[in-house]
Amino acid sequence: MASTSPSQPQQINVADLDLQQLSDVRRQLEEELNHLTNSFAQLKQAQAKFKSCIENVGEVKPQNKGTTILVPLTNSLYVPGHLSDAENVIVDVGTGYYVKKSRAQATKYYETKVEYIRTNLDTLQETIQKKQENMSYLVNVMQAKLQQSQAQSSKV
Repeated sequence: MASTSPSQPQQINVADLDLQQLSDVRRQLEEELNHLTNSFAQLKQAQAKFKSCIENVGEVKPQNKGTTILVPLTNSLYVPGHLSDAENVIVDVGTGYYVKKSRAQATKYYETKVEYIRTNLDTLQETIQKKQENMSYLVNVMQAKLQQSQAQSSKV
């Protein structure tokens, strides 16, 4: 019977690769870096949105009860409304579900989201930095190989 253990990725020394292979690896690293930096930017936007939600919940105060407010229906459409319950807010918990929470619960919910995203951003930042270091090393190897091939062609 064959072993069913998961196979480990094979490590290859990039110095052993030819220029075409190095170019392919560089292209793959560039694609990964672009994807990771786009993901980082999206997480930053989500974090900013949740921080904004914390500020918005802070604006709902008992003394504002009965005042006229603008209620967002979409990102660009607002309708006038009256603040009738200053103790509770409706929180979008994702995938079309909304939950009634007290102001304190809503603030805690959003703070938890901000912290969760922060830890993901830290992890993603470390990954991006490692990929950038790999890219720098790869470029140095490519430059050394180019110089070596030029030196050999000039001797001939």
